Amino acid sequence: MHGLIFRTVEAFVSDGFGAELWAKAVALGEVEVTSFEAMLQYDPAYFPKLLNGCAQALDRSQSVILEDVGAYLITHQNHASVRRLMRFGGDSFSELLHALDDLPGRTRLAVSGLDLPQIHVREPIPHRFTISCRGNPVGFGHVLVGLLRAMADDYGTLAVLDHVGIRDGSEIIEVTVVETAFAEDRGFSLANTPRAHFT
Repeated sequence: MHGLIFRTVEAFVSDGFGAELWAKAVALGEVEVTSFEAMLQYDPAYFPKLLNGCAQALDRSQSVILEDVGAYLITHQNHASVRRLMRFGGDSFSELLHALDDLPGRTRLAVSGLDLPQIHVREPIPHRFTISCRGNPVGFGHVLVGLLRAMADDYGTLAVLDHVGIRDGSEIIEVTVVETAFAEDRGFSLANTPRAHFT
């Protein structure tokens, strides 16, 4: 599994709760690696063990942690390039949702070797979206929920997002766009976007 996934979890815990709690999470998860390199590959078996350790150390469910990781990727200043990658999806939150099918491909262009689950988006009713995620890492749907909630705020859109479980092997997310101009759009301009690393 790509080291960037592990590094992101490490950064979320370390930035938000401190290095000591990260060390506790690693110990509780019985993971041999204590710090991850973003561009290396690691045993996929580490991921569920690490999440279990984080859940114990933070006293939160794994799903809540993954959603918080998704929000962290958009809101933390060290990950401005992730927000930039998402804003390329469209000028509105609804356009972004329709462009999510292309997110794994755009991510591979940004980070070689980083394979995200397949994403498929439908809008069976206007402003009601169903998103399916199929593939590893399992739990990515929860990350996507947190990421999209943060992006809705970024666009100034009021939206309700729910991870409704697994159906036919895919994680299912339901999104209702309630109000497109609920708050001010934070805006996006290539000319004014600072250079930033993905990690």
